[in-house]
Amino acid sequence: MRVPVAGGGLAALHWPADAPVGEAPVLAVHGITANALSFGAVAARLAPRTAVIAPDLRGRGGSGHLPAPYGVGAHVDDLVAVLDHLGVERAVLAGHSMGAFVSCVAAERHPDRFAAALLVDGGHGLAVPPGTDVESVIGPAMARLRMEFADREAYRGFWRAHPAFGGELSAEVDAYIQRDLVGAEPHMRSACAEEAVRTDGTQILGDAEVLEAVRRLPCPARLLWAPRGLMDEEPGLYTPERLEPLMETDVAVEHVPDTNHYSLLFDPAAAQLVADRALDLQRAVSEG
Repeated sequence: MRVPVAGGGLAALHWPADAPVGEAPVLAVHGITANALSFGAVAARLAPRTAVIAPDLRGRGGSGHLPAPYGVGAHVDDLVAVLDHLGVERAVLAGHSMGAFVSCVAAERHPDRFAAALLVDGGHGLAVPPGTDVESVIGPAMARLRMEFADREAYRGFWRAHPAFGGELSAEVDAYIQRDLVGAEPHMRSACAEEAVRTDGTQILGDAEVLEAVRRLPCPARLLWAPRGLMDEEPGLYTPERLEPLMETDVAVEHVPDTNHYSLLFDPAAAQLVADRALDLQRAVSEG
């Protein structure tokens, strides 16, 4: 599916529901160097009960060709365009990593369009000094954007060696990484635009509106966090101490044991938990 947005067509995936449990579909928003299929395993568990819409954000995946301006505000505008294109009045947001920050700003700016927000290992400010460059936070992911791969199997080999995946690539992970690969052999590369990643990263690390949006959410929200990070390291992006300020808000916080930043979406048990929590929010909205 292509959605008309500023500069061209935004790519988006749509999983229809077999038997919807609520009127608001789930709008899934991926991370900073990811694509729509990062939510593939979650969507497979949601789609029988609710429709799922997952765009490739501007500068990633099938939307890698879309031009600047990038930034969280541009992503929010594109999300609203997706809803308008599909004739959807309201949606439940599910955002991973950077997508959680985008979700918070979207919910704050458009409370009439977004009924609830599930934040998956993102949305709350990270423990970094002011002025931190995004490359110092996601260095290995940034390095990948400058690499070339001889073919698709070479890209699989890169990801098999990634500590967060433990040498095994499920069908959902393989589909996700292959969606990221563009170009022709032997010069294939990631579809992510480095300018988009840098622009977005600067905002989620230091923009006041983006960082404070989680405290001003006008809708029900839950943040799920992993104890391990992007490279399967401990601690991950969050710790109980880092998340303590959210105790002063209405955002529910839930630790998901034995997960890292990626496995929160791809491990079968974790993907089921994410799907269940999205459905919980959808039911709360429908009943409220």
